[in-house]
Amino acid sequence: MVLFQLTPTRFITIYIAQGSICAFFIFLAYKILRRDTKRLNLIFSGFYLSSSFGLIMNFIYGPLTDVNLVLILNFITNFAIFYSLIFLVVFDLILLKSEKVMTNFKQLAILIGYGALMFGMFFFLFLPEPGVTMNPSTNWSPVWSVPFFIYVATIETIGALIPILYLNFRIYKRFEDETLKRKWKSFYVGFISLAIFMYGIFISNTLNISIVRTITGLIGLILAIMGGYLMYKGVGRQLEK
Repeated sequence: MVLFQLTPTRFITIYIAQGSICAFFIFLAYKILRRDTKRLNLIFSGFYLSSSFGLIMNFIYGPLTDVNLVLILNFITNFAIFYSLIFLVVFDLILLKSEKVMTNFKQLAILIGYGALMFGMFFFLFLPEPGVTMNPSTNWSPVWSVPFFIYVATIETIGALIPILYLNFRIYKRFEDETLKRKWKSFYVGFISLAIFMYGIFISNTLNISIVRTITGLIGLILAIMGGYLMYKGVGRQLEK
């Protein structure tokens, strides 16, 4: 297998910036699960762990130059990171309706159904114009086609973003205690920060403009760490108790 020398910028982006996000998310998941592994804790930590797994896959293919292998590992990266939001949908539904209503079967059905839709990204690799291009001509950065962008953005928006925003609002309206409202606002702001980062990645991968990628990466590092912490601050600390 052929390897190539990572440029300083690419090394910093993958192993320093994204590595920091990955380590921080794993740490938060550990703190949530350390005290209890009940279903609610597992579901919420699933968001952090799924995102971290995707970033770890990115670390693996970062220095590789086998085009087919890189594309497959990039698909796993995309799937794990984009799939992570469905854990927040299930988490919100449990909080809103209780585990008696949101049975294990219903939770599993949502997780599998969303996963099946996200898996559709894989078939874009075999189209005459692949959904994702990664080779020396792109400097081994992922470049998305417009159809691929539309597919991913549509699933994420309809299947995760809109439901989470709606459910978060419903849950917030139920709180009467001001302390709980403040904590939930923290969770809400944290999620929005992560959503902005995610859609920024969608756009920068599709535009494939160097300066846009750089700005997105720098701002994204801040948004991801801030968003992950605010969500944990709003909800995760309570799950530890």
